[in-house]
Amino acid sequence: MKESTPQTQEQYVDVAPGVRLWTERRGAPDAPALLLIMGAQASGLGWPDPLVEALAAHHQVIRYDHRDTGRSTSTFDERPYPVTDLAQDAISVLDGLGIERAHLVGMSLGGMLTQLVLADHPERVLSATLIGTCALSTTPYRAADGTETPVPELPGISPQILDLWSRPVEDKGLEAELDRRAEHWQALNGTELPFDADYFRALERRIINHTGTHVASTAHARADDANMLRTEELATTQIPTLIISATAEPVFPPPHPQHLAQVIAGARLTEIPGMGHALPPEVLGPLTEAILSNSLTRKGIR
Repeated sequence: MKESTPQTQEQYVDVAPGVRLWTERRGAPDAPALLLIMGAQASGLGWPDPLVEALAAHHQVIRYDHRDTGRSTSTFDERPYPVTDLAQDAISVLDGLGIERAHLVGMSLGGMLTQLVLADHPERVLSATLIGTCALSTTPYRAADGTETPVPELPGISPQILDLWSRPVEDKGLEAELDRRAEHWQALNGTELPFDADYFRALERRIINHTGTHVASTAHARADDANMLRTEELATTQIPTLIISATAEPVFPPPHPQHLAQVIAGARLTEIPGMGHALPPEVLGPLTEAILSNSLTRKGIR
């Protein structure tokens, strides 16, 4: 365990035989816990420090590296695991840190993992906030005029991002990898906010230094995504859930947020204008306000 300041603590948590996850806690240890769950292939450092610090004024904020990311154990090539194991890892992180219940905030794949925890372990969840994700439900989307759209017919990922994802990831050195990641972030950022390549290069350089390698993992893209639907459980949950609607979202564009709000019982929707599938400085203030509007409605239990 390493302490950088009295309010920030790093710790490794064993979540399965031979699997250890890096975690970081920031904020008062007696404050209600808030667990940040990042997307596929993303280190916990993908949650920007200013967002974490703002949330830590009210919560004990936890971010962590998934398996095969950051400083956590990489095991997929020797022992493949399904995506659902990543959701169980979130529970194991809470167990390892001695936390009974937490507010959950999930982005992209992290939003799907949050839904799995919400459905399978509601007793561990105080509230849930979902960002840039899709519903783990087969219930069709119903438009304002009453027309229904089956889930497979909802808008898909933008062609530009699909093209980027289809390219093989080759090791051409650190600077070339930073260029590749910056190009990826530019596509994810959307077209409504300016893109600051230097900001995202600095973010990725920090993640690479944290990880110890610039070679990107593809483990989560190869993991089995079966058994993830939770239609009935989401339709009956009692957990306060907030859906972030990002107007420039290129991965799960509208009406995916509206669909989420329909299929999760009691969910409410809030819009962040200009936001895409990234976390540039311009969205951090509105995003912090939105998360706190959900998490501060219930007293946390440590």
